[in-house]
Amino acid sequence: MSRIGRKPIPVPTGVDVTIEPGAVRVKGPKGELSEAIHHDITVVQEGSEILVSRPTDRGPHRALHGLSRSLIANMVEGVTDGFSKTLEIQGVGYRAQLKGKNLELALGFSHPVHVEAPAGIEFEVPQPTRIVIRGTSKQAVGEIAAKIRKKRPPEPYKGKGVRYEGEYVARKVGKRA
Repeated sequence: MSRIGRKPIPVPTGVDVTIEPGAVRVKGPKGELSEAIHHDITVVQEGSEILVSRPTDRGPHRALHGLSRSLIANMVEGVTDGFSKTLEIQGVGYRAQLKGKNLELALGFSHPVHVEAPAGIEFEVPQPTRIVIRGTSKQAVGEIAAKIRKKRPPEPYKGKGVRYEGEYVARKVGKRA
């Protein structure tokens, strides 16, 4: 018994989807992405929509179905629009600048911190205290943003460090005289 997914994934014009046994490849104006799909999950393209289906309603199949559908939808969105994350740097003397395609951070250490741009990732520094990370893969953009934040996470007393845009940092009360 095959169940069709409740939400088909729309495929915009200019995006080519190739469905192979165990893999899906998506090619669009911003690049090409591929993802391995579990053998129990069935992926079919009907016209300008992609349908993801599962064999049963058991928990593991439902989980794989949702995961596979989300991964394919993110690939389609990534090759058409792309993904971005913004990081804020707070602290006196803390700043970022581009060195070619790579990033150089001054985070209060005795040395600058260098971050190389992996394939498919672009850095942009509109202000010395802001970093914009862009790419086609949602996972890669989030992963490199997390690695940069990990270099100097925000501390709870003065709030200095690297944080995601709009992130709330719980502040602690310091020593009292």
